Amino acid sequence: MIKIYKYGEVPNSEIFARENIPTNVEGVVTEIIENVKQNKDKALLEYSLKFDKADIKDFEVSDAEIKEAFESVDAEFIEILKEAADNIRAFHEKQKKNSFIINDKDGVVIGQKVMPIEKVGLYVPGGTAAYPSTVLMDSIPAKIAGCEQIVMVSPPMQNGKINPVILTAAKIAGVDKIYKVGGAQAVAALAYGTETIPKVDKIVGPGNAFVAEAKKQVFGKVSIDMIAGPSEILVVADNTNNPDIIAADLLSQAEHDKNASAVLVTDSMDFANRVSESLEKQIPKLPREEIARASIDKNGKIIVAENDIIKAIDIANEIAPEHLELCLDNPFDYLDKIKHAGSIFMGKNCPEALGDYFAGPNHTLPTSGTARFSSPLSVDDFVKKSQYTYYSAKALEKVADKIAYFANKEGLDAHGKSVTVRFEK
Repeated sequence: MIKIYKYGEVPNSEIFARENIPTNVEGVVTEIIENVKQNKDKALLEYSLKFDKADIKDFEVSDAEIKEAFESVDAEFIEILKEAADNIRAFHEKQKKNSFIINDKDGVVIGQKVMPIEKVGLYVPGGTAAYPSTVLMDSIPAKIAGCEQIVMVSPPMQNGKINPVILTAAKIAGVDKIYKVGGAQAVAALAYGTETIPKVDKIVGPGNAFVAEAKKQVFGKVSIDMIAGPSEILVVADNTNNPDIIAADLLSQAEHDKNASAVLVTDSMDFANRVSESLEKQIPKLPREEIARASIDKNGKIIVAENDIIKAIDIANEIAPEHLELCLDNPFDYLDKIKHAGSIFMGKNCPEALGDYFAGPNHTLPTSGTARFSSPLSVDDFVKKSQYTYYSAKALEKVADKIAYFANKEGLDAHGKSVTVRFEK
């Protein structure tokens, strides 16, 4: 049963505690990465047999395989994927940033050049699971940024093929190359390259503990998006809500993973108890009952800030959740009070699942409180910036003594000399 805390009556350390989940996979992942670096495709073949039980003849997915997959997916779902892709594209188009130039001083030109990252690797969980939404969310912003090549990797099923809905989403999103490989070995292949799989400049996408650890270990060799923890939802709701709806929203995250976190912050103890009762009625009816039960019992909590919805929002800011639902009338009255959240769902008709699949804002979000300092995946993640400076001789001469003086204060005389030497007679 979900735990209920009355704010102010239990220590904040207990209310705000997050489960620290040890993975103990560092050594295994290091070994996998080194094997792939040394043995390349040979190592990937061995791991496919060992972990995926798939005998892969050719890692690259052919056009014929993509066509076959596309034709096997029902037409209604294809249309839904296309509409979702359009929504995601429309939202992310607004994120594009332009280069700029400043030349308002005689003889001086400074500026910034915004350029796409050339090669991006996209990791998509696969096998028996299928997350076409991840394909759309992670590849469309890269396309909008102008990345030259998007390389997708995904674990094969035992028949040696990638789930057809994943391939269908990849075709709709415009992914350039797709390879049948998953796990830490796929991350290593993207980071270092093999005979078949090209080395990329950045790796994005979610995965299990092995994938997350591999991304952590290759960071620096390549860029990564983030190290994501278990999924989270926090709902701020007053007692005007339907408790069955709020319970359903909490379970939409609890069914993800036994380590997922579902939190309600409310201003009413009576409402808290009614949501708890509804959870107990709904959990046994779920196909993923075992997972949802473990998540709610282990990590679920209801925090009651009696008669104080502003305090409830303060509590939400302290937790800094991945997903934040403001199930309140007039939610825009409270938007400016939200300081830390990955994605905010406004009002009583905006379940988090809307954002997971369809609305357009990205669903790759900071977890584990990192929303305090990081942001959802965006077009910004797929560009880099260079800055440039031009001074004419006359413009440089005007500031030469100032630069030399500055350099002297830092004890770096050669810095100053490199400027003043240009004007010695």
